Amino acid sequence: MAHIAGSMKKKRFKAIKGEGAWGYAFIAVALVVFAMFTAYPVVSAFIISLQKYKPLGSTYVGLENYTNTLKDALFWKAMRNTLVYTVLTVPVNLLLSMAIAVLVLPLRKKTQSFFKAVYYLPVVASGVALSVVWLWIFDPLEGGILNQLMRFFGISNQNWLGSSSTAMFSLVLMSWLSSHGTSIIIYLAGLLGIDDSYYEAAELDGANFFQKLQYIVIPSLKPATLFLLVTGVIGSFQVFQNAYLMTGGGPNNATTMVGLLIFNNAFTYFEFGKAAAQSLILAVIIAGISVIQFKYAGKDVEY
Repeated sequence: MAHIAGSMKKKRFKAIKGEGAWGYAFIAVALVVFAMFTAYPVVSAFIISLQKYKPLGSTYVGLENYTNTLKDALFWKAMRNTLVYTVLTVPVNLLLSMAIAVLVLPLRKKTQSFFKAVYYLPVVASGVALSVVWLWIFDPLEGGILNQLMRFFGISNQNWLGSSSTAMFSLVLMSWLSSHGTSIIIYLAGLLGIDDSYYEAAELDGANFFQKLQYIVIPSLKPATLFLLVTGVIGSFQVFQNAYLMTGGGPNNATTMVGLLIFNNAFTYFEFGKAAAQSLILAVIIAGISVIQFKYAGKDVEY
């Protein structure tokens, strides 16, 4: 038995020394990056969440940061704001992206490339620059572009970002009208992968445009839709830049998102332990929602 075990160890060692060694060498870089920029920060955040953190000496407080967070009314208000933002933006953005992709598909290749570039440009543009443009659009004075448009319909000037009743809608509108580039590209790739024979067979059966859309296009795009749905929900639950640059979370915390709340606790109030606890709670919530999405929305998805 000892002889057999020894020979098996030698075989494994030879496999690692041969082709297996190259495999470990190639994944080593990814493992090092994962350990440095994902595993280590998560472990550090968990340790900090159990402390009243100070740069020069922290105090262990156990689960106090978690219990204080769960009792904090502002945290639940931020969570509610984030959920409302997610529900209002993600489905509409998916619908708009799919509609634009379907409209761009029949165009010639050069025209397709033009529209791809136009829609993708905001993705590569600076978020600060885009926010400055939207601040100009939402300017509460008469010169604001949106107020000028509203006056055309007989609606008086609105303080879009300064009123609790319109601030969240302003951020949602900003999401609806920008940053669809990635989704459009993915949907176009999915549309180009659909075999023309499906459309030809549908036309022989007398199917119209909407029937083709219902029975061919939408089912064929389910993998892309699931991917964009999951990543869209994750991104919206982590939204920070828009709220920080456009409203700062106001007025009256009407646009305070969880990401902005975590940032403020860490870098405004220097409550690093509480911020770490909130970030880990948010991570668990996002993971739970993602699991639910894969379970119910991905049942009949084939990759």
